[in-house]
Amino acid sequence: MGVVERLGGGAGGVIRKASFPPVVDMSTRVLILGSLPGDASLAAGRYYAHPQNQFWRLLSSVIRVDLPAFPYDERLAALRAAGIGLWDVVASATRPGSSDAAIRDATANDVAALIATLPELRLVAFNGGTATKAGRALVHGVETLALPSSSPLHTVGVAAKQPAWDAIGAYLSDRPARPR
Repeated sequence: MGVVERLGGGAGGVIRKASFPPVVDMSTRVLILGSLPGDASLAAGRYYAHPQNQFWRLLSSVIRVDLPAFPYDERLAALRAAGIGLWDVVASATRPGSSDAAIRDATANDVAALIATLPELRLVAFNGGTATKAGRALVHGVETLALPSSSPLHTVGVAAKQPAWDAIGAYLSDRPARPR
């Protein structure tokens, strides 16, 4: 989706930005929810496109695949093969720049409706504080996990974030899903 409309007209107007469609399939066991794509991602039309975003590196450790080495479509295929899906909590909002702190007039995605279509889902993980705060109220009947943000604006290094992200791995194994 990307940019929906420019409000207020002209180059100085506020831009309403929108999330991408979900990347899921019937075998999704873990759904990772971000807040709203940043400007680099919106411009590229790809989740987590900013070169300093640590998302792909953090998940590489979880699924033991060098995701940054792959083209984008192969990254998504590797996530789906591992049972990981992606989406955002915010459907659209006004936001100058890419900082979550600047999100205004947000409309939420229908996360509950998506969850209802995922029979193997075991965990909803929130990528960062904004996604956690906005998303927890949208998720019912499935375990949740708050993750440290992969954003370059969250200046904690990968090594400090990795243990929290590695916890996702326990939900990807072949053990039976928990009842919902």
